[in-house]
Amino acid sequence: MDYTRPSSSVRRRMQRTRGHDNPFERAVRSRVYAKGIRYRIHYPIPGMKRFTCDLAVPGLKIAVFLDGCFWHGCTMHPPSVKKNRVFWLEKIARNQARDIGVRGHLEKIGWTTLRFWEHEPV
Repeated sequence: MDYTRPSSSVRRRMQRTRGHDNPFERAVRSRVYAKGIRYRIHYPIPGMKRFTCDLAVPGLKIAVFLDGCFWHGCTMHPPSVKKNRVFWLEKIARNQARDIGVRGHLEKIGWTTLRFWEHEPV
């Protein structure tokens, strides 16, 4: 069995999962906009190629990250992985390490980082 490739049903489900502009992100953006706060979406992290934050207020140097419980390893909702467990747990660990590195970089350049989980009420 090839554990590096997901089954066709898992592959289709993962392809349908929206990484950007999912219902959680849209709900948060709607609430922020209603408060009169203007922002940029998928804003590039200054000084880090290929990394973005979900929402940014560049003038105030605020970066907002809206994290999915599975992808970022929420402690309240640990991932329940049945197949290819090692791969997924390593992937989540890499995501967590990246999150820590990005937060450290932003703090070093004077930005405030806000992080919210998808299970938190909007």
